[in-house]
Amino acid sequence: MGSPSVTLLLLALVLDLMIGDPPWLLHPTQVMGAGIGRLERLFWRSGASPGCLVASGVLVVLVIVGSTWIVTRALLELAGRANYWCEVLLGGWLLATTIAPRGLATAALGIRRSLVAGDLVQARRQVGYIVGRDTACLSGGEVVRATVETVAENTGDGVIAPLFYFFLGGVPLAMAYRAINTLDSMLGYKNPRYLFFGRAAARLDDLANYLPARLTGMAICIAASLTGHGHRALTIMFRDGRRHPSPNSGFPEAAVAGALGVQLGGLNYYQGRPSWRPLIGEARQALKPEHIGQTVSLMAVATVIVALAGGLILGCQGKWY
Repeated sequence: MGSPSVTLLLLALVLDLMIGDPPWLLHPTQVMGAGIGRLERLFWRSGASPGCLVASGVLVVLVIVGSTWIVTRALLELAGRANYWCEVLLGGWLLATTIAPRGLATAALGIRRSLVAGDLVQARRQVGYIVGRDTACLSGGEVVRATVETVAENTGDGVIAPLFYFFLGGVPLAMAYRAINTLDSMLGYKNPRYLFFGRAAARLDDLANYLPARLTGMAICIAASLTGHGHRALTIMFRDGRRHPSPNSGFPEAAVAGALGVQLGGLNYYQGRPSWRPLIGEARQALKPEHIGQTVSLMAVATVIVALAGGLILGCQGKWY
């Protein structure tokens, strides 16, 4: 029932590479998001005490994550009763929806093309789709920085982390991780509405990404070694990985910064409010559009490294199908 296997892993990677997440196909995160929104409207109350809001947030997390795991397992079991290959195809598709290397690469390379063409306005518009910061006044270098940071961070929670949980507990656990990540993206904000209500979602996401983020950083360092910058990436990751406000995002970002010889972090604006991020890496060179392509390449190679390592372990355990 969606147990980890080499076949499911290969099918998911091929499906993501071939079709990605077409807009006409209902994505599981859309269902999760609708459920989260409905529960938020049901349980969030203006004027409620912090303790009540935290408890309500915990309940939302338990319902969404638990139901995601249960429903995924049940669907796979039903498919398996119909036909073994129905279960394999469903499991491969569900796993493919938890990872997004194609989507990340497509978005990032589109931004790079706009910058190379000299269309900064379009590049700002495009980067605004994948980052939360204000983008209307970004310079070309700042657009590159925003893109590099986002691809580096999402290599962890958008690619490596789902694979990590797939290797641990199959498709249901990978989907449960995606539910955790979706909860954090919708509720994990430090603003008056979500400071207490979203606390459980934010803390669980931090916990769930603790090991995958560090695994991602190591995979990026190994990928960087293919271009002779592995030692520099590793050095910067260990030196600067904990400077990031997030307990996890700094590790892949620092590894990428070291691999590229650039400096990330600095001043961002969110809804007009300045937010300073500690500097990560060394500015050996200015950020340029080609660094976006190099970051996408690091993501791709890191994905292959983790997939090969996990697939090898599964193969040694006889989990081919």
